[in-house]
Amino acid sequence: MPMPLLSDAFHPRFAQWLLRRGALLAFAAILLAFALSAPNFLTLSNLVNVLAQSAILGSLAFGLTTVIIGGGSNVVSGGLDLSLAANLGLSAAVYASLNNAGFGDVVSIAATLGTGLAIGTLNALVVVGFRLPPLLATLATMNLVAGLELVLTENTVLPSTSPLLEGLAFGSWVGVPALAWVLLAVGGVLIVLTQYTPFGLRLYAIGEYPEAANAAGLSVRGYVFASYLISGLCGSLAAFCSAAWFSGSTTGSGEMLLSVVAIAFLGVIFSQRLQPSIGGTLLATLLVGVLINGFQLLNISSFWVDGVQGVLILLVVALSGLRNKEA
Repeated sequence: MPMPLLSDAFHPRFAQWLLRRGALLAFAAILLAFALSAPNFLTLSNLVNVLAQSAILGSLAFGLTTVIIGGGSNVVSGGLDLSLAANLGLSAAVYASLNNAGFGDVVSIAATLGTGLAIGTLNALVVVGFRLPPLLATLATMNLVAGLELVLTENTVLPSTSPLLEGLAFGSWVGVPALAWVLLAVGGVLIVLTQYTPFGLRLYAIGEYPEAANAAGLSVRGYVFASYLISGLCGSLAAFCSAAWFSGSTTGSGEMLLSVVAIAFLGVIFSQRLQPSIGGTLLATLLVGVLINGFQLLNISSFWVDGVQGVLILLVVALSGLRNKEA
């Protein structure tokens, strides 16, 4: 008699329920565990600090989520942008270099945003124009952008300070740090854009049913192009947060890529329809932020967070596969 497969032990409906409810239950369990074990975890100052710490990863993950919405969630052929972390590194280096050279905030900010948009445009041209798989296209862009950052910085940290960076790093409003407001503001704008505008609704339609959207007369390539521009802009916005947090550019921004991908994947299970969404990504960002903060308070190496994220990704992919059997 053949041995039953592990996947046969779970009914697809149970997998779907676990995806919808299990994420919030797991989040609540993690909060409870840290509340009981980590000193000062539930203090207001620590919770708002989690928001501020999450601004960098959250802004990057918002960009990735937008690309996934427009391109579909298939890892190989769907929407993907692996260049986001490298985008942050180069954009932060551009800002620090221009700021240190004495250029005003207007020029430095414009050049930084322009860098992010240029990277997004390059991704869009390669994916939409040359029709290369986003996985390969954005991987190539990532290496190119990372190389440009090394050339610009000579693989060193570029310390920098300015009124903008000081305001982001130390400013607050009603007791909430400025970086936390950046996270909420960027997330709020993209939630409105993707959920409550014709652009967002069409972007979802293109990502889920590209052939039907094309038959309906929607400019599939144009919307996918726009999603990469938004992603590139999110990379440069995250660069401002990173430069404020680290007081300038920093090497090793590529190490953030796993966290960004993990957050985008986890964001799906925080969505009511089990689709990529900015709101779900925001919750996933806070989950990862809580994990990092809790481990810090318990003096546990942050490298364990990568392991936890990897396990969570595997669980999400496995449960998603079980759910798709029902379709």
